[in-house]
Amino acid sequence: MTPAGARPLALGIVSDEIATDFRTAVRHGLSWGITRYEIRCLVSGRVPDVNRAEWQDALAAVREHGLTITALSPGILKHSLDRSDDLEREIREVLPRTIDCAEQCGARLIIVFGVKRRTPESAGDHGRVVELLQRAAGTAALAGMKLAIENEPGFHCDTGAATRRIIDAVGSPALGANWDPCNAFGTDEIPYPDGYLALRPVILNVHAKDTARGSLIQCVPIGDGAIDWTGQIRAIVADGIVPHVTIETHCLPLVEQSGRNVRTLRALIGKAGG
Repeated sequence: MTPAGARPLALGIVSDEIATDFRTAVRHGLSWGITRYEIRCLVSGRVPDVNRAEWQDALAAVREHGLTITALSPGILKHSLDRSDDLEREIREVLPRTIDCAEQCGARLIIVFGVKRRTPESAGDHGRVVELLQRAAGTAALAGMKLAIENEPGFHCDTGAATRRIIDAVGSPALGANWDPCNAFGTDEIPYPDGYLALRPVILNVHAKDTARGSLIQCVPIGDGAIDWTGQIRAIVADGIVPHVTIETHCLPLVEQSGRNVRTLRALIGKAGG
């Protein structure tokens, strides 16, 4: 059951998992009762590298419909340490511009990644990743923002346990996790319950999608894959760790499958008492 006094678990969605045109995404989302949106890509590109007029129109849509922007996802820190110049540029330039966009739309969370592993790894790689994330978290903290690392296959933050180790090593209250059970599938960890339990105390956001083969190979509608979304949703509702779960459909056709995912997750939340 939902903890006493807690709000029911809501649903959000990554807007370009419906359409890159933000107003089109919102039109469909509102028809499903969705008012929370994570912004990643618009027609002109990925935030913050988007056309100014398009960004201003998205902000106008947010105001017109009373929407909540739950997070921005600029796609930073996805390179390996072999591309240190790109990683440095993202921390020095892209992150501050993303923070500016977040302030404009009222978002307080920015999703980042945990640096792609290189082959072969060097003894100092872990420490270098921690140092990069410490700097990024420091920049976010000064702006009153938080960063959430999204676990992804092939990254230093791939499983729940590995992501927790990195976050603990960084040691900043401005850094937590964007837990994606689907992205942990195919590792040496069972996403739920093992990955979730390892990461639970530092989860700031949750992405929902499903797969039977691996998230980088093929995603399927939620409930058609190998992720135990029934158990995961039940735990999220019982633990009360996040106010919403964000749908990240990743399978075509986007409008049809996103709408289906909304219905599936609503049913699971209802069964979980959330």
